[in-house]
Amino acid sequence: MKRHLARLVAVLVAAVLACAGTTAPVAAAAGESAVFVRTSDWGSGWEGRFTVTNGGTSTVNGWRVEFDLPAGTGVGSYWDALLTSSGNHHTFTNREYNGVLAPGASVSFGLLGTGPGTPTGCRVNGLPCAGGGDPGPGVPGAPGAPRVTAATTSSVTLAWTAAPGTVTGYRVYEGDTQRASVTASSVTISGLPACASRTYTVAAYNSVGESPRSGAVTATTAGCPQADLPRHFLTGYWHNFVNPAAELRLSAVPSEYDLVAVAFAEATSTQGQVDFGVDPELSTALGGYTDAQFKADVAALKSRGKKVILSVGGEAGRVVVADATAAANFAASVRSIMAEYGFDGVDIDLENGLNPTYMAQALRALRDQVGPSLIITMAPQTIDMQSTSGSYFALALSVRDILTVVHTQFYNSGSMLGCDQAQAYTQGTVNFLTALACIQLENGLRPDQVALGLPAGPGAAGGGVVAPSVVNDALDCLARGTRCGSFRPPRTYPGIRGAMTWSINWDVTNGGAFANTVGPHLDTLP
Repeated sequence: MKRHLARLVAVLVAAVLACAGTTAPVAAAAGESAVFVRTSDWGSGWEGRFTVTNGGTSTVNGWRVEFDLPAGTGVGSYWDALLTSSGNHHTFTNREYNGVLAPGASVSFGLLGTGPGTPTGCRVNGLPCAGGGDPGPGVPGAPGAPRVTAATTSSVTLAWTAAPGTVTGYRVYEGDTQRASVTASSVTISGLPACASRTYTVAAYNSVGESPRSGAVTATTAGCPQADLPRHFLTGYWHNFVNPAAELRLSAVPSEYDLVAVAFAEATSTQGQVDFGVDPELSTALGGYTDAQFKADVAALKSRGKKVILSVGGEAGRVVVADATAAANFAASVRSIMAEYGFDGVDIDLENGLNPTYMAQALRALRDQVGPSLIITMAPQTIDMQSTSGSYFALALSVRDILTVVHTQFYNSGSMLGCDQAQAYTQGTVNFLTALACIQLENGLRPDQVALGLPAGPGAAGGGVVAPSVVNDALDCLARGTRCGSFRPPRTYPGIRGAMTWSINWDVTNGGAFANTVGPHLDTLP
């Protein structure tokens, strides 16, 4: 070995993971070995070869090697950045590489120094250097994060990638409670209630100990309300008014849309009451589109397996439900319109404020009148779902037992904080969609109650327009933990419900790219 290579040679660092770990020195316990060998091509030099194995259950960040040399022996000025010395005692730390040694992992490296003395009294992370023996298996590494492969009304089935190292079996945890111990890399958890969400992690174990926990997954049993809707579905708004987008008869809605929200029902002079009919200006633009034709189109969509709901509010809507009387008026009027036109439910899109107490009262009254088939959706603006103390978020949580899905409008908002509260994410990015959806997923809503709302292309919104492929990336990140940006959610959410777009009319105007890209991708989600 030539002298000009003597600064520091990292012989093998492939097992070192470049991620955050504990900063306090952690003894690597059993498994370190060190052998010093005099090198012939140095003459008076020496070389130390070390293999360090982390036999503990915590990651090791900043391991150190200490050794002694005979009095008066130097180590060379080229060690100054990495080696501290006191007399004949020297301490090497890996500051330059800031490596992390994961549980069960090993790393080999070399130290080079000037002679004539050979190092003695070697210690790795404070323990004696044992000298070359077989360190044994150590604890296994962490298994891959579990994924949901099946769900019934009373069980969920999970599978995961096997853990590295010697594995005796796997322990499956629901929160901090062990629910199963298996030897295979899959399990079925039974005895769960219908439409229940639980969070699971997995740890491998052997005779030495238990590995760190895997990443988490949130699994939801079947049997949630509106089970006749697809597990993952695409929602689009249909315009009951004229604007620069294409005017469409309801029968012209593309087949990729599973749920159609008709926008909008309008307020009457009676507080809380709403009314609906085909907009006269739209009727003229479509060559005379009557209420009767509209009703026939609702029935035609439903015969194709689609759901059609009435959206209340919108940007210009002034629907106010602020007391018990208004709540009763709202429920009665929506129920009447549903019966007349054949709507399957109601969408709450009040962009000018709402009272969560009385709107919840109104929705429960409507549910009592219609029954469990009632679809209830919401379309809050991004700011409305930043905190559980916000009126929209409070409403969603108060009716989550009868709520179908929240289609948050992830646009026209500017930058916003995500669930990590670490930074403001820029709208129109995968990070923005995943970090903000995470707020809802980690604060009380089931994954099947959360969907991503995006504009259908140019003209549909003033900001936050994204390529449909970005929506697919965000859905994969949330459902599978793949195709994420720099933000990674704390767990995966295979039950994430889907996506919404404003609007079907704008999508058709822009060539149908949103429905044709996002719709088929939803069918691939777990």
